[in-house]
Amino acid sequence: MKKNIWIWNHYATNMYKDQAGRHFWLAENLIKQGYNPTIFCASTVHNTNENIDTGNNKFVLDKTKGIPFVFVETPQYLGNGRQRIKNMFTFYKNIFPVAKEYAEQYGKPDVILASSVHPLTLVAGIKVAKNLGVPCICEVRDLWPESIVAYDALKRNSVIAKVLYQGEKWIYKKADSIIMTWEGGREYIMDQKWDNQIDLEKVKHISNGVVIDTFDKNSEEYKIIDSDLDNKDYKNIVYAGSIRKVNNIGMLLDAAKIIQNQGQKNIRILIYGSGDEREALEKRCEEENINNVIFKGRVEKKYIPFILKKSYINILHNSSTSLDKYGQSQNKFFEYLAAGKCIVQTYTTGYSICEKYNCGISASIQNAKEIAKAIITACSDEGKNSLMGKNAREAAYQFDFNRLTEKLINIIESVDEREEASDELIRKTS
Repeated sequence: MKKNIWIWNHYATNMYKDQAGRHFWLAENLIKQGYNPTIFCASTVHNTNENIDTGNNKFVLDKTKGIPFVFVETPQYLGNGRQRIKNMFTFYKNIFPVAKEYAEQYGKPDVILASSVHPLTLVAGIKVAKNLGVPCICEVRDLWPESIVAYDALKRNSVIAKVLYQGEKWIYKKADSIIMTWEGGREYIMDQKWDNQIDLEKVKHISNGVVIDTFDKNSEEYKIIDSDLDNKDYKNIVYAGSIRKVNNIGMLLDAAKIIQNQGQKNIRILIYGSGDEREALEKRCEEENINNVIFKGRVEKKYIPFILKKSYINILHNSSTSLDKYGQSQNKFFEYLAAGKCIVQTYTTGYSICEKYNCGISASIQNAKEIAKAIITACSDEGKNSLMGKNAREAAYQFDFNRLTEKLINIIESVDEREEASDELIRKTS
């Protein structure tokens, strides 16, 4: 009998639109393995003005590529202010009646996989799963409130933080299984001193990843003419991502300036992306005569595989925080692996994939001097650079979504077996 898997992700609406993303790819592979996944998400499309019309209903159902999507009615919002918070709470409130009605129409799930970004989805998943008598797997892709504290947006000892930490602990205690996208998830729980209350054996690891076949197909089908990228006179270091305060691209400019001052004329950085800091950073390059950085602007995601494969080195950069000790799982990193090029990482992490697979160089400390040093080192040895690129490509297969889905299936089956064993024990003792 095929098992029904409900996947809850507030922001999976974007995956419906893009026909791509973590839970879209997991669902695709679950279907291939004989499961029936259904993705529940908000009607609002994150970072846009778009809202899928649910009519006078609490939800609307649609399918794409055979994957059912349930759009839960939520109010429009822009930015990260009160309206977004209202959107989160509305999703939480509405998912209860939606789950009840959907179960009545289409049958209840065998397992609920509730995924953060925000923790209210996890709380709802646990409560609804209990009402339906099924297990709930909580997937943690963003630590609340730890990530907010790490970026200095919330004081660790504030009342709000303490309440959020208690809520986080409650989720870990009540979840039947916990999936974390960082390998160091168990270490995080131990650091919080919760391991005497939370069974670490139920904490599992499934990183983000890449669909290698799709990545390769896109690199062949979606090419761009780019004279800078094609110029063989330079060793092009490619950054692909947002240009906002949190990305700290100014530090890359500092490193580029050091490289330029050291006479490394054949090294330059190509920055693909957009954001509210781009204009100021371009102006800085003009004023300070930083000539080895070119802002290429935003490109459609489908062109990224081609760009990454054409680079000499791909650079992984964002503001380093205390969270780095628990590992890494940025989506772009796995695309970098699939590109088969040496990776320069501008900071170090625990459970380092670069170190484990010898596919790149990490700056020992995240500052301009060490980043410049790492880039120059990676550019100085052609043989070593080529070997790291080959290692990156080999490593990518460990993070292909075919393989990641197998890990998820193992967790689904094991948690379902525990639920059945518990039910049997209750029957025998009642």
